[in-house]
Amino acid sequence: MIEGIIAAVIGVLAGVGGTVVYDRQRKVGGKHKADQAIAEAKTKASDIVLKAKDEALKLAEDAKKEENDRRKAWDKTENRLAERETNLDKKLDELDKRAESLRAQEDEVEDLKNEIRDIRTRQQEKLEKIAGLKKKEAAEKLLEMTERDIKQDLTGLVSKLQNDAKENAEEQAQLILVSAMERMSSEVTAERTVTAIKLTDDEMKGRIIGKEGRNIQALQRATGVDILVDDTPGMIILSSFDPLRRQVARLSLEMLMKDGRIHPGRIEEVVAKAEKEIEKEVMRAGEDAAREVGVIGIPKEMLHLLGELKFRTSYGQNVLLHSTEMAHMAGIIAEEIGADVRITKTATLLHDVGKAVTHKVEGKHHHIGAELARKYGMSDAIVHAIEAHHDDVEATTVEALVVRVCDALSAARPGARNISAENFAERMRELENVANSFKGIEKSYAISAGREVRVIVRPENVDDLSALKLARDIANKIESTMQYPGTIKVNVIRETRAVEFAK
Repeated sequence: MIEGIIAAVIGVLAGVGGTVVYDRQRKVGGKHKADQAIAEAKTKASDIVLKAKDEALKLAEDAKKEENDRRKAWDKTENRLAERETNLDKKLDELDKRAESLRAQEDEVEDLKNEIRDIRTRQQEKLEKIAGLKKKEAAEKLLEMTERDIKQDLTGLVSKLQNDAKENAEEQAQLILVSAMERMSSEVTAERTVTAIKLTDDEMKGRIIGKEGRNIQALQRATGVDILVDDTPGMIILSSFDPLRRQVARLSLEMLMKDGRIHPGRIEEVVAKAEKEIEKEVMRAGEDAAREVGVIGIPKEMLHLLGELKFRTSYGQNVLLHSTEMAHMAGIIAEEIGADVRITKTATLLHDVGKAVTHKVEGKHHHIGAELARKYGMSDAIVHAIEAHHDDVEATTVEALVVRVCDALSAARPGARNISAENFAERMRELENVANSFKGIEKSYAISAGREVRVIVRPENVDDLSALKLARDIANKIESTMQYPGTIKVNVIRETRAVEFAK
């Protein structure tokens, strides 16, 4: 058994010894490989270090080169700045020298001025002593002599300038106005407000009058219109200064005759209904007029006043038709001359709204219309154009002048206004009286249906220059004292005749 144990111990020792031998051999082989790997790593590391050194040297050289370039650029910049600074110093020195020179020259000029003033004062005193005239008297004499010397030349120059301006201005204005009139093709004749009611029969007249006149009195109280019943068969006349009331009465009578029930209670009911209908018609007329001429943004109050013009006439011309016709022409003219079309059209359409208010509001219609436009928030340009469409207010804008021209153009169209023979003759006499009111007038004639005043002056009292001034003065007085459609030509004639007889 001991042998077995010894054999086992020997076996174990042999195994351990083999293992130890094997481990030693393996460790020797690994060490050899590790040495080789270390050697290779060292080789590679040295190569990398060499490359890094080369690149570092290269970067250092590039940085040094770039720094040199920058230094050179900075040196150049410094040199340029130094040169500029030197130049600026030189210029400042020159400016200082010039300023000193100018100050010295100014002092010299001031001394010369004072010397000239003294010389002029002494000369003036000597001249006053020699001539025996004061400065003001000498100036008046000089002006008188100058005026006498150049008067003839001045007259010719004024005439030439006036003729040139008239030729060019009239030709251009005629083209624009004719173009506007050609494109505006509305009816010339205007409507008239109806003031007579035609009845179906004489029995209806009695029913309208009623028992003891109750019906007609109730109708007059409700409408404020005088109803005239005369012997004319089948006709009743309505009389009132207010055209709107007259329209309400006309519509009420038509509704009563159509219905057949005529008594005081029914009359009040029908008149109230007629007033509402006329109110709607007025508003609709104003809106239609604004829509027709292409104007938007007008306040409702102004549209209502505009609609009331449908029932008003001026010299037999319907005012609303006159306003819409003017607005069309004003738009055409404004486009031609470069004026504001919207302002021109709006002002032209509303220029006569002052005629819509009753006689209780005092003042001229263009002033009233301007105040109403201002009250309802319309622009200052529109207010001015409305107010300046007559000559008592100076037109300061192109739009105001266009409104004034279109007003005269619409009123002057043949047949637009119904003027009686008595009014025509009175206007002709008034034109001649205005011309005769000036001094130096020998005769005056209103010709061409009142479109021209021909004035013959006394040549010994009125010279050529005074004749030009006289024509302007007569035209200004006509504009300020008379009302007329269109324009009136003032033609002053000065003629000198020398007559001798050979015997």
